Amino acid sequence: MSLSRLAPRSLTAKLALLFFGITALAFAVVIFVFLPRLESSLEEQQVDELTKVVNSSAPELERLMNTDLTGELLDDSVARLADRTNARVTVLGVQRSSFGPEQFYVITDSNTDPRVRPNLDLARAALTAPGRSVSARTNDLGQVGRALTYRDRADWIAIYERPFDEAAAAVESVRDRLLLASAVALAVATLVGFILSRAIAQRVRAVELAARDLAAGRPTSPLPVTTDDELGRLARAFNDMQVKLDAVDRARREFIANASHELRTPIFSLGGFVELMRDEEVDEETRREFLDTMAGQVERLQKLAVDLLDLSRLDAGSVEFEREEVDLGALAGEVAGEFRPAISQREAELDLRLPDEPVGAVCDRERVAQIMRILLDNALRHTPEGTHVTVSAGRDNGHAEFAVSDSGPGVPEVSREQLFERFYTGDKASGSGLGLAIARELAERMDGRIALASRPGETTFSLELPASDGDGAAA
Repeated sequence: MSLSRLAPRSLTAKLALLFFGITALAFAVVIFVFLPRLESSLEEQQVDELTKVVNSSAPELERLMNTDLTGELLDDSVARLADRTNARVTVLGVQRSSFGPEQFYVITDSNTDPRVRPNLDLARAALTAPGRSVSARTNDLGQVGRALTYRDRADWIAIYERPFDEAAAAVESVRDRLLLASAVALAVATLVGFILSRAIAQRVRAVELAARDLAAGRPTSPLPVTTDDELGRLARAFNDMQVKLDAVDRARREFIANASHELRTPIFSLGGFVELMRDEEVDEETRREFLDTMAGQVERLQKLAVDLLDLSRLDAGSVEFEREEVDLGALAGEVAGEFRPAISQREAELDLRLPDEPVGAVCDRERVAQIMRILLDNALRHTPEGTHVTVSAGRDNGHAEFAVSDSGPGVPEVSREQLFERFYTGDKASGSGLGLAIARELAERMDGRIALASRPGETTFSLELPASDGDGAAA
């Protein structure tokens, strides 16, 4: 059976298990890492204390060894010294030989157990360091050795030993209490982890259910935001997403209705004119009038289709942009020339304010021309006949700028924030609401922006693009 099948699947179980694991790991580190260090530190402390005892009692023992005492008297004196220092005291004699290393023999020992042998390695180390104490540690003993001198020669070695019972007892007591505390802490951590994880899981579950309802198209109430933590920010972000999706959905429905109207009107119109031309005899003048109207309706359908295609290509990221130096003034003059017939038809006035010197911008020439057409068409389409339209180009604050101004009634303040959104149009009867949205996205893809300034009697749409360093322009 794989581990993935044994692992808990619910978030509550996973978080409770995580709390349990973290607590267990913390106590395991304390028990298996810090307790041995504590025991070693206590043993080292006991050895240091024993060294101080040796340093203070060595002169007394040295005087005893330099006094002619019988064996029993020496044994009694060493035993009393051992009782007073709470240590086992062993005195070794040193037998030197010119043919080999020193040999040691026991002169007196406060421990009567013959099976306990003195540490001869420690004795040799003490013999090489006269006047100083030398310490050693075994598994259960702390040992300190010191050479005793007679007429400036080390003839004896005193070894003091003290068991680590106190350190072991202290560590054992701490270990027992830690084990008990570990059991209690694990139980508490598991319970608290389960309660907290259940509360977190419920909040996550609420987001999941709301997302499922949203995906299924069911009405969803905003999630309550009760905290400012990550889950609170998640709920707030979900609510913001829901608001935006609702706005997009409303815009989609409005677009469908608007697009249906945009499509239905020219199609019905074209169908009506075709039927009239098929069933009735019309004179040449009426026929030409019908054809002109039909051409206008076809142009209207073509514009809607092109806008939808551009929008889908922008969303798919399939629109490629060229980076070249373009003279905005020359390009604005060319694009404005394309609108001469439309301007004449609407009896509008066109004023070109283009400088003689080049207005260089780094951009895609065709995309900038498309934005200019959108802005000019917008100025003519949404203003009354006879409106004065001004096209200008120049440099401003290190940017190359193209602007279209009109003397129309202006854009209502409530519509200015939504004007660049997809499918939005302030005039429901005219346009699909895609032109300005496409223009803004094209401008942003070229590191530029489109700004709107409007008041009654004057509305200006301006396109700002990165200015080129050169004076020339790529035509």
